[in-house]
Amino acid sequence: MFRGWPRHSCIFVDCDIVLLARRMTHKVAALYQFAALPDFEALRAPLLELCATHGIRGTLLLSPEGINGTIAGLEDGIDTVIAEITTGALFGGRLDNLELKFSGASAMPFKRLKVRLKKEIVTLAQPQVDPTKQVGTYVAAEDWNALISDPDVIVVDTRNRFEVKMGTFERALDPETRKFSQFPDFVSRTLDPEKNRKVAMFCTGGIRCEKASSYLLSQGFAEVFHLKGGILKYLETIPPEQSLWQGECFVFDERVALGHGLVERAPADEKGEGETP
Repeated sequence: MFRGWPRHSCIFVDCDIVLLARRMTHKVAALYQFAALPDFEALRAPLLELCATHGIRGTLLLSPEGINGTIAGLEDGIDTVIAEITTGALFGGRLDNLELKFSGASAMPFKRLKVRLKKEIVTLAQPQVDPTKQVGTYVAAEDWNALISDPDVIVVDTRNRFEVKMGTFERALDPETRKFSQFPDFVSRTLDPEKNRKVAMFCTGGIRCEKASSYLLSQGFAEVFHLKGGILKYLETIPPEQSLWQGECFVFDERVALGHGLVERAPADEKGEGETP
């Protein structure tokens, strides 16, 4: 009994209310695939209708090189939309290798639904780069620690500087870019294909480091690796006690940042150009 409380006083904690406050009510899908979509403009309207019909919000980008985005909704709605994108008639099987990461949100993390047409699904502004034809070696989350612990491997964070400030991997170089299209300038200033024989790169969900790997190969780098599924897959897969990740991972929605297990973290103030504008 607490000192000063009446003898028969009791304190009740409604566990159902506490659990409800923490329950993940929405399913979030971060997705991308580099694939030839010459008819991308004609795909916008039916994709927009599909998502709206199932109560989906978020942003999807379509371009001649593929699809990229993050969407959220109730579980059934997300599952239906993803099934149509990957195996339905809309894309005719062209997106059957979609890179997908699912997580939860305690509230709808997006205010509206947008399907945008772009020249690139992530802007590098290097027309010679084609990830549908050439990319580096994919590295699974389970193998990432061993790779970046190799002293002969240069580790590069391909994200923007404010994202890097929130969290990154041990030994990773920060290109200090404001936007991804500045990455080639960092490469020309800092990296040398003759000296840096092995380069390992990572990003939030995998799309920037995959495209960056294609760029480095086009510049003559011999061995280029990138983290499959990005930081999100790593945080989902690797337990904290084995992790080489330091800090939090910025995400481009109202959850702001995620930690190990893709758990929502404390909010931050900044947003910028990244994997899902």
